Amino acid sequence: MARSQGRSWRPSGRWFAVASTRSVAGQMFVLQVLIVVLLVVAAAVTLLLQARSDRFQAARDRSLAAAEAFAHGPGMVATLRGPDPAAVLQPLAEDARRKGGVDFIVVMNRQGIRYSHPDPRLIGKKFVGTIGPSLQGHTTVEEVNGPLGEELQVVVPVTDRGHVVGMVSSGMKVSGVSSAADRLLPVVLIAGAIALLLATGGTWLVSRRLGRQTHGLGPAEMTRMYEHHDAVLHAVREGVVIVGGDGRVMLANDEARRLLGLPEDVEGRAVDGLGLDPRMAELLVSRRVASDEVILVGERMLAVNNRPTDRGGGPPGSVATLRDSTELRALAGKAEVARERLRLLYDASVAVGTTLDVRTTADELTRVASPRFSDYATVDLAEPVLHGEEPRPSTAGAPELRRVAISGVRDDHPLYGAGEVHRFAAPTPQAQGFMSGHPVLVADLSESVGWRTQDPARTQQILDYGFHSLITVPLKARGVLMGIVNFWRAEGSEPFEEEDLSLAEELAARAAVCIDNARRFTREHAMAVTLQHSLLPRGVPEQGALDIAYRYLPAQAGVGGDWFDVIPLPGARVALVVGDVVGHGLHAAATMGRLRTAVQNFSSLDLPPDELLGHLDELVARIDQEAAEAGGEAAIAGATCLYAIYDPTSGTCSLARAGHPPPAVVGPEGDVTFPELPAGPPLGVGGMPFEAMELTLSEGSSLVLYTDGLVEDRRRDFDAGLTILTHTLARPGRTPQQTCEAVLEALLPAEQTDDIALLAARTRILEPGQSAEWELPADPAVVGRARSDVTRQLEEWGLEEALFTTELILSELITNAIRHASGPIRVRLLRERALICEVSDTSSTAPHLRYAAAEDEGGRGLFLVAQLAERWGTRYTPEGKVIWAELPLA
Repeated sequence: MARSQGRSWRPSGRWFAVASTRSVAGQMFVLQVLIVVLLVVAAAVTLLLQARSDRFQAARDRSLAAAEAFAHGPGMVATLRGPDPAAVLQPLAEDARRKGGVDFIVVMNRQGIRYSHPDPRLIGKKFVGTIGPSLQGHTTVEEVNGPLGEELQVVVPVTDRGHVVGMVSSGMKVSGVSSAADRLLPVVLIAGAIALLLATGGTWLVSRRLGRQTHGLGPAEMTRMYEHHDAVLHAVREGVVIVGGDGRVMLANDEARRLLGLPEDVEGRAVDGLGLDPRMAELLVSRRVASDEVILVGERMLAVNNRPTDRGGGPPGSVATLRDSTELRALAGKAEVARERLRLLYDASVAVGTTLDVRTTADELTRVASPRFSDYATVDLAEPVLHGEEPRPSTAGAPELRRVAISGVRDDHPLYGAGEVHRFAAPTPQAQGFMSGHPVLVADLSESVGWRTQDPARTQQILDYGFHSLITVPLKARGVLMGIVNFWRAEGSEPFEEEDLSLAEELAARAAVCIDNARRFTREHAMAVTLQHSLLPRGVPEQGALDIAYRYLPAQAGVGGDWFDVIPLPGARVALVVGDVVGHGLHAAATMGRLRTAVQNFSSLDLPPDELLGHLDELVARIDQEAAEAGGEAAIAGATCLYAIYDPTSGTCSLARAGHPPPAVVGPEGDVTFPELPAGPPLGVGGMPFEAMELTLSEGSSLVLYTDGLVEDRRRDFDAGLTILTHTLARPGRTPQQTCEAVLEALLPAEQTDDIALLAARTRILEPGQSAEWELPADPAVVGRARSDVTRQLEEWGLEEALFTTELILSELITNAIRHASGPIRVRLLRERALICEVSDTSSTAPHLRYAAAEDEGGRGLFLVAQLAERWGTRYTPEGKVIWAELPLA
C-alpha cells in the first residue's frame, strides 16, 4: 500500500531525469517552458494595454463627433442668442445624446453656465471642466473622474463669424466602450496554454530521445565510436582540414594530405610553414566563409568549402573540405564552349540577313564570325550572284569569284581585299570545297601542299603573317552554289578542330539562305526597276509653254508605283500629271504603266481635268472588278493622281486631283502657296465626283508637283514635310533644275522607303505678237475676208510659204462652221513651234472624217484638212467646240 501511495505522488524516474536541471536536456526543458510563459504573459499585458488605449480613443472619437455635430447644427447660434436657450436645447441635447451613444451632451454659454444636462437639476449651474482653450476657439479634450467614474469629455466652441458665442461638451464613461482586445484576451490565454503544453511535450520528447541515444555507453563504447568516426574520416574521397584559432593544423585526413601534399606530422604545425599555395594558406587561416571556391594547386583544380567553428559557440578555428574538380572543370569548359557556340549561332540568326542586300549580308556574316569564331573571315561570291542571277555550273574547276566581304582583327593582312576577283586553283581547299559542296578543314596550313598552288608568293606572305589554320565552307541554298566562306585563325589562336566544322557549316548554311534571299530580291528588284523605267517617260517632250525639270528616285527597298508625265496638248497647252500607286514590286510598276497609258489616251480626247479623272476612276474600278472576279492580282484601289493643264496664251492652269497631295505654286517673288484644291477620293473608290480649279499664273511662276514619298516618311509626318518644302521653295529666281536639287537636298530621307516623283515647271506666256484672233458672223460672204486677214497676218510673221495651205484649211473649217453651227465664229492663229489654226463655234456637234464617193457633192473638206495638216482634232468648251489643225514650220 505504501509503494502504491508513493507512486501516486512521486514522479517517475524517467520524468525526473528529463526535468532535472543538471542535464542539458533538463535546462532546455525549463528554458523552453519559461520562454512560452513569458510570451503568453507579454501578449496578455499587451492586449490589456491596447484595450485601454482603444477605449480612450473610441470614447474621444465618439464624444468629439457628437459635440461637433451638435455644435455645428443649424440654428445653434440663433438659439444661444434667444430668450430661453435651455428650453430649446435640453430636449435636443437629450435626443442627440441617446442617438450618439454618449453619456452626456452639455450646452453652455461663454461663462460655463449649463443650458442642458442629463440631470435637469444641474441646468443653470456652472460646468465642471476646462473651458479656457474653447473660449479661444480650440477644442478641449480631457480625462476626468466624474460621478460616473473615469470619463473622457470634449469641449467644442460654437462660433459665429469667428467669435465664440457658446460651447458644447460631450463625454462618456471609458469603461462603457468595448474593445476588440477584450475579445482576444481569452483566445490568447487559451493559445498560450496550448503552446505551453505543446512546448513541454515536445521538449520532453527531444530530451528523452537524447537520453536514449547516449544511455548505457561506457568509456569503451565511446572509444570504439571514435575509432569508427576516425576510420570514416580517413576513408572518404574528400579532404578535411581542421585549423585552430592559432593557425595550426588540428586534423587533416588522408585525402587532404594527398591533395595538398602534406607531411605525416602535419598536426600541430602552423599552416604558414607548410609551403602551401598562398591562396590556399590564406583561406585556411582566414576563417572566412567559402563555398566551392576553385583554387589551383599544382595541376589540380580544388573546390574548397570553408566554415568557421565558433559560430555556434564552439572553439575558434575553421573546417575546410577539399574536392578534386579537375575532370569536372574540363567538362564545364566543354559545356561553356558549347554554350558559347549556341550563343554565336543565335547572334548570327539575328545579325545576319537584316537587309536584302547581298554585300551587306556577306559583311554581316564576316563580322559575326570574327573574332568570336575565327580571327579572320572572308566571303567570295560568283559574279552573277551580285546581280541577282544564278551562277552557271562549271566542270572545269572553280569559277571566278569576287571577294565581297572581309573582316579581321587587323587591316594589314595579305589576304585578297574586298572587291578583288580571283580564281582558286583546283588543288586548293577553296576549290575543292566549292566543287564538292562540302566543307574542308586545313588544321595546319604550313603542311598543306595543295593550298600553296594558288599563289606561292602570297601564300608564303600569309604564313609569315601568322595564319595557320583554315576552314572553307561552300555557300549553298536551294540547290544553288553561290560562293564560299573562309574562316582563318592566326597566331595566338588554337588551330581548328573537327568539332569546329559543324559550327562553321551551321554559320554558312544560315548565311547562305539569307544571301540567296538577297540574290532573289536583287533579281526581282532589277526586273521591277527595268519595267518601271520602261514605263516612265524617257524625257520631256518639246513644248514652249513651260520650262520643266523632273526627278524620279525609286525606293531603296523596292520599286513602287509613283509616276509622272508631261503631255503636249493642242493650242500650245501642256498637261502635267503626277500619280502614285499604293504598294511596291512588279504589280505596282505594272499598274503604274497601265494608268499612265490610260491618262495619255484620255488626254488625246482633250478632256478637262475633272472629266479625265472621272474616266480614269471608272477604268480603275473596272480593272479591280475584273481582277476580283478572276481571283488574280490584288486590287489597285487607292491610287492617287493630280492632273493639270496649263494654257500659255492666257496663263491659266486648270487642275483636279484624286486623293493626291496638293501642288505648290511659287510666285515670281518667291511666295509659296498650296491651292485649296478639292482632294477627291483615290482612284477606284468611286461614289464622289471630282472638282477642278482654275488658277491664273503670272509669267515666271513655278508649279511644283510631287508624290507623298517626298514630304512624308517614318520619321517625319506630312505637315512637317510641307513646312520644309515651303521654306525650301520660298526663294525666287531658281530654275526648275535648281528647284529640284534644292528640294531633294532638303527633304530626301536617309533611308528612302518610298518612291519619289518630283516635277517642277516654270510658266511662260505667249507674247501678243504670237497670236491673232478674229470674230466672224455666220455668213458665207465672210470667208473671203477671213482669207485676206489670214494672208496679211502670215506675211507679217514671214510665213508666206504656208499661205496656200493655211488659207485652204481655214476656208474649209470656216465654211463647215457656217454650214453646221449657229452664232458667231472665232478664228485664231498661234505661232509657236507649229502654226496652229483654230475655228470655234457654239455648236457641240462633232465633225467626222469620211471618204466621199465620186458622185457626192460634199464630205471632202475634213479629208483635205487631215491630209494638209500635221495634226487636227476637236476639243469642247463650255460655249461649244474648237476645231484645230497644226501645220509644221520650216
